[in-house]
Amino acid sequence: MCLIAFAFSPGHPNHLLLVANRDEFHARPARPMAWHSWPNGWLGGRDEQAGGTWLAAARDGRWAALTNIRQAPAAESFRRSRGELPLRFLQDRASPESFARALRQCRNDFAPFNLLVGDRVSLWHVSSRVGPVAVRPGVHALSNGCLDEAWPKSRRAATALRGLLGNGGRVDPERLLALMDDRSPAPDRELPDTGVGLEAERFLSPPFIVDERYGTRCTSLLSLGAESLAVERSFDARGRPAGQLEYRFAGC
Repeated sequence: MCLIAFAFSPGHPNHLLLVANRDEFHARPARPMAWHSWPNGWLGGRDEQAGGTWLAAARDGRWAALTNIRQAPAAESFRRSRGELPLRFLQDRASPESFARALRQCRNDFAPFNLLVGDRVSLWHVSSRVGPVAVRPGVHALSNGCLDEAWPKSRRAATALRGLLGNGGRVDPERLLALMDDRSPAPDRELPDTGVGLEAERFLSPPFIVDERYGTRCTSLLSLGAESLAVERSFDARGRPAGQLEYRFAGC
C-alpha cells in the first residue's frame, strides 16, 4: 500500500473502516484478494514475488496494513521482505501492542516499512523509523512518511473520509472507493522532500497514480465488525477498472 485512510472506533459494532491504494510496478506479479485457508485463515492479496501481503484481515477482527517508506535509493540490502509483517501478526496471535513492541527489536532486518496492526479494541503503529505507538480513535491517514504526516495525498484522503463519515447516513462502499480515485497532482509548494527529487515527488503526489510502468494497481475497502466487508477494485496500467472482488463475512 502507498496510501491508507481509516477510521478506528474501538468498542463500536464496526471497529474499523479503511480505504487504501496499492501502488506498485505493473509487471510485479500478485494475486488478488482471496481467503487463504478458509475459514480460519486470512483474507488479502498476495505478492507473488516475495510472498507477503500489503493488507490482511481475519474473521476474529485482527488486521494489518503496510506501506513502504519513501527515501532515496540506498545500496543497503535487507534480509527479509516487509510483506512478511502483516502475515506474521495474523499468525502470531500476540496482541497488537506486544507484536509492535517485539518488532521494534528487529525492524532493521526488513526493508523500510510502516505497519499498522489492530484488533477490536486496540491499534498500534510501528515503522523502521518511529514507534511503536498506540493509535488513538478517530480518522487517520498513512502514506510513505509518518502516520498522519501532512502530505497532500494524506490530507486529501483523510478530509474526504471525514466528510463521508460526518454526513450522518450509511456510508456507501462506492463512495468510499471513489474518494481514493483522486488523480490530481499536488502543487510544488506542498510537496514533501523525501530525497527522490522534484520530478518523482510530483509524479507520486496524487492519491491515485497512473503510469504504464508504475501506478495504482488496486483500491481496497475494509470494514470490520459484526458484519464485515472487504472489496478490492483492480486497475490496468491506464488507470481503468479491470475487475472487482467483494467478500462479506460475519465476525467471531
